[in-house]
Amino acid sequence: MRSSLLAFDRISNDSDFKEHTLALFQYQFEHNAVYRSYCDLININPSDVKEINDIPFLPIQFFKSHTVCSSPNTPTNYFESSGTSGQIRSKHYVVDYSIYHKSFEKGFELFYGSIEDYTLIALLPSYLERDHASLVYMANELIQQTKQPLSGFYLDEWDKLKVTLDRLEEKGQKTILLGVTFALLEAAEKFSWNLNHTLVMETGGMKGMRKEWVRTALNQHLKDCFGVHNIHAEYGMTELFSQAYSNGDGIFYSPPWMKVLTRAPEDPFEIQPIGKTGGLNIIDLANIDSCAFIATQDLGKLYKDGSFEVLGRFDQAEVRGCNLMVV
Repeated sequence: MRSSLLAFDRISNDSDFKEHTLALFQYQFEHNAVYRSYCDLININPSDVKEINDIPFLPIQFFKSHTVCSSPNTPTNYFESSGTSGQIRSKHYVVDYSIYHKSFEKGFELFYGSIEDYTLIALLPSYLERDHASLVYMANELIQQTKQPLSGFYLDEWDKLKVTLDRLEEKGQKTILLGVTFALLEAAEKFSWNLNHTLVMETGGMKGMRKEWVRTALNQHLKDCFGVHNIHAEYGMTELFSQAYSNGDGIFYSPPWMKVLTRAPEDPFEIQPIGKTGGLNIIDLANIDSCAFIATQDLGKLYKDGSFEVLGRFDQAEVRGCNLMVV
């Protein structure tokens, strides 16, 4: 069955998505011990699951406390989340890197076209300072695929960054400036910018580096400083193999193999109607070898066309369900 599940990128309609999703649920119920135990504890049996909304979503904190893996042998490779010193970090074990490649490469191409058309400049200081960061892995692979000599990672080399972007602007070269929020803010405020050929994309992440911003104010500030019409955004996380993208209005769109639902804030097992604010549940069909059904700590809203908005985060205590299984 696993070989057929690898064809997640061929999904083209709702019927395909439902068939693939239900098949992956059956597979992970049988092969993922942590997910199976969670389903057993909340009294969910595969015979009960007929529709997507019947599928239980594993609270994301299990990636911190358990080995969430659908492979018989725990792999030695993994991605690890960020965190302060002493904080327990999530681990997403990787059986096959080619699955991640297929997801992020085809996902990027779906939204932005061929990566070879761009120069990619990455401002990811907090991620570069640690090993096993999935975002750094993805950015590095995309940088290599641009085949552009000026593509690369930049840390505190602000003058070099300015010279590089000015040079690319003069050439009319399509460029993506991908960065964590605090690094983009620092770059934006250091110089006078007027970027006509550069797409600015933030990946979130203040991590206590600067004061928190309201998103609308943050976007406007970055637009004003960089001289661009829109601030794009990437939505991803260590526990996912897929990414959603926003073209500048804070509304994210997912690739066909990724779907977002919302759950009631007061009941983690109740899937809400479209348009109501709640916890974000994510189906990521590229997560074949871990768990494809994740209840995140993000708070958001879903729209009729399948797009979604991220409005904030739950407090740790508000995400219920994890107390069902003890570390």
